[in-house]
Order: sequence, then C-alpha cells, then structure tokens
Amino acid sequence: MSSTTVNRCVWLVDTIRRYGRITRRQLQDAWLRSPHSEGKPLTRRTFCNHRLAAEELFHLNIICDPKSFEYYIEQDSTASESVTDWLLNSVSLNDVLIGARDITNRIFVENVPSAREYLGDTIQALKTSQRLKFDYHPYTRSRPTTGVVVEPYFLRLFKQRWYLVSRNVEEDRIKTYALDRMKSVKLTGESFEFDESFDMENYFTDSYGIVVTHNDPRKIVLRTTPRQAKYLRALPLHHSQQETISDSFSLFTYRMRLTDDFISELLSHGPEITVLEPPELRAMMETSLRESLKNYENL
Repeated sequence: MSSTTVNRCVWLVDTIRRYGRITRRQLQDAWLRSPHSEGKPLTRRTFCNHRLAAEELFHLNIICDPKSFEYYIEQDSTASESVTDWLLNSVSLNDVLIGARDITNRIFVENVPSAREYLGDTIQALKTSQRLKFDYHPYTRSRPTTGVVVEPYFLRLFKQRWYLVSRNVEEDRIKTYALDRMKSVKLTGESFEFDESFDMENYFTDSYGIVVTHNDPRKIVLRTTPRQAKYLRALPLHHSQQETISDSFSLFTYRMRLTDDFISELLSHGPEITVLEPPELRAMMETSLRESLKNYENL
C-alpha cells in the first residue's frame, strides 16, 4: 500500500469519526477542502477503493445506513477503538516527521526500546496463537529466569513501555511481562487455545497502570491545586475520574485498586496533590514520604 493511499485512508477514517455520521455530499465537501483532493472530486470508485483499504488497514467497518445514507464506523470493542486511535496518530505523525527530515536536529521524541526487538515476534505469536519462550530479567531480581514459556493473551502500551499479558504455562497463572526485560524470544511453534472466559477488556479496568491485585477497588479522593487540576483534566489518571471544582482547589474522585504504580504516580506530583481518601492510601503515602526523608537526614 502506497504512502498516498495510507494517508488518504487516515483522512477518511478520521473525517468519518469526527462527524460521527456523514453523507456522501458532506464527505465530498470535506474531501475538496483537504490537500488530498488536489482539486479533484472524490469519485465513487476512489471512495470504494479507499473505504476497503481503510477497513483492512484499521480493522474496522465503514457502514452505510440504508435509511439516511449516512456513513459511520463500527468496531468490535473499546479496545479496538483505542488501537485505531493510536494507529491514526502514529501514521499521521510518521507522515509529518518524514516531511521534516531537514529539521530532525530540532525534534526530540521519547524512546520506546521495547518496540524494537521483540514486538514483531510477540504480535506474530498473538496472531497465530503460538506459545512464546524467553528469558526474563525483571529489575527486582539479580538473575534472570530462563526458559519462560507463555501463552500470549494481549499487549498493553503504558508509559513508553510495551507489556505482554499472558498465561505462564509452568505456573498456570496470568502474569505481565515487560518486553524490554525479555531476552532470546522465540516462537515455539506450539499452538494453544485462548481461554474465552478471560476478560481482556476489563483486566486493567480497575488499575492505574499495569499492576493488577486481588484487592477490591476503592473510592479515592484527591485534592489538587487549581494548576494541577488543569493537567488532570487534560490527561486523566483513570477513566473513572470525576471532578468537583472549588474556588481554591479541585477534588478528583476515582474508583481504583491501590497499587504501587499508582502510589508512585501520586508521589511524582509532590505537594500539588493531597490524598483525602481512603485512610489506607493516606498511610501508604505518608510512609513513603517519611522513608524518602530518611535518605536526607544523615547526609
């Protein structure tokens, strides 16, 4: 697929999603206003070709309502929609950066090391339902665990790192592995049947990041400064986030499990955030802050 076709597919999907539902006439008007038209109308044949290409590229369906003759996008799940968003952003960004080769010394991006070496093999294992074998060296251990065999369930990108959620065959339990801590990844050629009872979409729903515990979700209330509230509105910490605004502060309410990575996130905001509820989380924060202060007492 040529870069021109890809860019037009991105435009088509993005336009339909922004409108929600759009007629051919509205689509034609939007097309003529875009740089992709080069002043030429969107013919039925060109539209059909780009429609089929977009459906294949982004794994979605562009449906025409027979009553209103409006086009809209249909996807299997919320997870599929989030992947489409990510792909649209990635493809659009890639096109922009290719056109900015002459000023690359003035563009700085974050590194995603785990995407380079083993992401391709992991995706192949997901597509073909093959077991993966690798050595794993987490930061919490001095030596790696060799010969780990897993049945891959799904991938998650979080804070510039890729994670694989899978069933560890030997331990017979679900575990999360960071791709950048894997070594010697191999597809075993052994197929497996995915456990249909496993709820992928809701696996992390009550967690902040990639840590999952068996504890029940708790109501969490944070008090923030007005300045910090603006950041949380723009980038919510969790999909359950709700805000109550006062004159000198904002209260943000969540329903989440209390996990180490969430506590680390709260600590990273310093005095801009204060935990009000629950008492357990306040105690965890206080303990961590006291331990941090001890590091400076004897300097």
